[in-house]
Amino acid sequence: MKQLGQTDRKRLYRDWARRSSGRLALLLDGVASPWNVGSIVRTAAAFKVEHLYLAGATVSPGSARAAKTAMGTERYLSWSHFERGPEAADAAREDGFCVVGLELADQAVPLHHLSVGRDACLVLGNEDHGLSSATLAACDAVAFLPQLGRVGSLNVAAAAAIAIFELRRREWSGA
Repeated sequence: MKQLGQTDRKRLYRDWARRSSGRLALLLDGVASPWNVGSIVRTAAAFKVEHLYLAGATVSPGSARAAKTAMGTERYLSWSHFERGPEAADAAREDGFCVVGLELADQAVPLHHLSVGRDACLVLGNEDHGLSSATLAACDAVAFLPQLGRVGSLNVAAAAAIAIFELRRREWSGA
């Protein structure tokens, strides 16, 4: 066994891209750490997220620290900034996305059980207090990532990566 060369990697990625017809977007509600934003941007670019809706005090993907962590992948994404999360959610909905909050909330369902259409916008919140109550109320559905250990929450960039992969995995497997 050997690692794939650059040409073979490109072929492999093109094959997976052809299997991916659903549209994904992200709404970041007050994500304050440039390192988290940069990491989210890099994951988003790898999984063909088409747009970032930034709400409140979310750091811009173009900021120096976020861009350094994203390693230049911010050039593959478009983004727009909104004063508040509900405005960003409305914009995502107008763009044809089902707006899905990722939050530990009383009516949230496990993400793998949530029925989401082809086009989804995942909503992720601030590192310390999650989604604002107004943004949470603006979501069409709310899901959470089941966890088994003693840790009660994940880093927002790790949660974004898992959720993005889960939505793509479901698409690829026909689930």
